[in-house]
Amino acid sequence: RRMFPTFQVKIFGMDPMADYMLLMDFVPVDDKRYRYAFHSSSWLVAGKADPATPGRVHYHPDSPAKGAQWMKQIVSFDKLKLTNNLLDDNGHIILNSMHRYQPRFHVVYVDPRKDREKYAEENFKTFVFEETRFTAVTAYQNHRITQLKIASNPFAKGFRDCDPEDWPRNHRPGALPLMSAFARSRNPVTSPAHQNGTEKGELPSSFQTYLHFPFT
Repeated sequence: RRMFPTFQVKIFGMDPMADYMLLMDFVPVDDKRYRYAFHSSSWLVAGKADPATPGRVHYHPDSPAKGAQWMKQIVSFDKLKLTNNLLDDNGHIILNSMHRYQPRFHVVYVDPRKDREKYAEENFKTFVFEETRFTAVTAYQNHRITQLKIASNPFAKGFRDCDPEDWPRNHRPGALPLMSAFARSRNPVTSPAHQNGTEKGELPSSFQTYLHFPFT
């Protein structure tokens, strides 16, 4: 599934005429596996982490592009897809469900010099925003996330135009049939970062950063 909320970034300070590539990868936050406690609306440690998944990177589909293009508007990684299928051959980012991850954003300067290998360590920069940490899940653990996704989905007008109590039973937040359907898909989506073991109350429609993120 596509990562939700979406990671978005506004970039400054590039050479307008130089070429750059933008990419992302994900690293585990810790060596633990988590479970969600519905009675307390909090995440609890459930044991040691599963074996690490194959490391992959996601290149923004517009890469490479001139600095002027990257800087003129917000860059959205809305094509990035996550899966927990270890045999995935589509190039998606493979994550373990119920584990915490830190997204990393990388900017790579496309060096035109013939001996660019000598400058490889100078031609990229990595940005890590702790506010974008999340728990990968196969089913939303918080009904507010379900409501947020419906509100952000241009194809879900029918759900937005009626009272949540009128939604089909399988699409009501927290309904077991919905969770079962997501679990069968085996593709993780993201649950927002939690603080001190508890999910935050304010949920953005995207992980968007200029100099800060809306979680702060």
